[in-house]
Amino acid sequence: MTHRISRFREILAQRRRKIGLPPGTLLPPERPPAEPVTVHLIDYDAEHLKEREIALEEIETILNYYKDRPTVTWIDVTGLHDIRLTEQLGKLLSIHPLTLEDITSTSQRPKLEEGDAYLYIVCHMLTFDKRNCTVEAEQVSLILGQGFVLTFQERPGDVFDPVRERLRQQIGRIRQRDASYLAYALLDVIVDHYFVVLEAISERAEQLEAEVLEQADQQVQHGLAALRRELIGMRRAVWPLREVFAELQRLENPLIAPETRPFLRDTYDHIVQVIEIVESLRELLAGLTDVYLSQLNHRMNEIMKVLTLVGTIFIPLTFIVGIYGMNFDYMPELHWRYGYPAVMLLMLVLALGMLYAFRRRGWI
Repeated sequence: MTHRISRFREILAQRRRKIGLPPGTLLPPERPPAEPVTVHLIDYDAEHLKEREIALEEIETILNYYKDRPTVTWIDVTGLHDIRLTEQLGKLLSIHPLTLEDITSTSQRPKLEEGDAYLYIVCHMLTFDKRNCTVEAEQVSLILGQGFVLTFQERPGDVFDPVRERLRQQIGRIRQRDASYLAYALLDVIVDHYFVVLEAISERAEQLEAEVLEQADQQVQHGLAALRRELIGMRRAVWPLREVFAELQRLENPLIAPETRPFLRDTYDHIVQVIEIVESLRELLAGLTDVYLSQLNHRMNEIMKVLTLVGTIFIPLTFIVGIYGMNFDYMPELHWRYGYPAVMLLMLVLALGMLYAFRRRGWI
């Protein structure tokens, strides 16, 4: 829960910093990461592939060289704290300042925007931290232009390695298709990784189910609540993405090749499936919470039953002891030689008789 609160505070802090600034103003993160911004380029066609890291000072030269070639160029930027680089890329690729502002603001919900000569897509890349049992979300901005795809990530590490390997090894049809197919492949691998996250969440849910049935303690309750919060956060990331892909299928834009549209429909189906699994897991965790509360109530009832039985047994015993504790002078049993053992025997017989009666009635 703590990391989600800090994330919300980050979002609110970003909004607060932009109060009164002109639209399109780019602001770097308040606490930039330790890693420097990197730019990775892959340029390919059916026969050739070139891959390299681009130094920041040679961005303009390299992009001007690849921009007008009949190949597909993928530019992957990792890190958002170099505002000058983002502005330079926007100028070289004719990207609107408001789009650049959205790229540097990591509080965007998944959406699709149509520019003059590009499509801008925002989605969230999700990973599961098994150590803390939390879902980590990272904003990914994707710009599809004529012959190029530009991606922005917040930090190093992503789920795009399968796409890179398909490009390097010439696996499948990706090297024969245009930039819209590359954009689809990148979005599809992000969506496919949602299933990996859901698998980890379902494994954690199974562990909690076993713990609920074995012992219902506060640690189990906290685990259930934390996992439900993670599913709520995942739901916020996936639900708007369904609308993004629905709009992509309806969009009449020459940047999306007709051959790519069936694959977009397939990814849309995957998103719907992810949403259904998320809702099912939420219902499962709600049911486990009810089971936990039932276990807790059952345990409390057992404790109260034992205490009630103990109290019921001691009520007549206390009555007998109270009578002989009144200290009257004329009580025949006080001067009887066997008075004390007789009273103790009476109390023992009475207690055992009550236990036997409770057992016969099925109360214990």
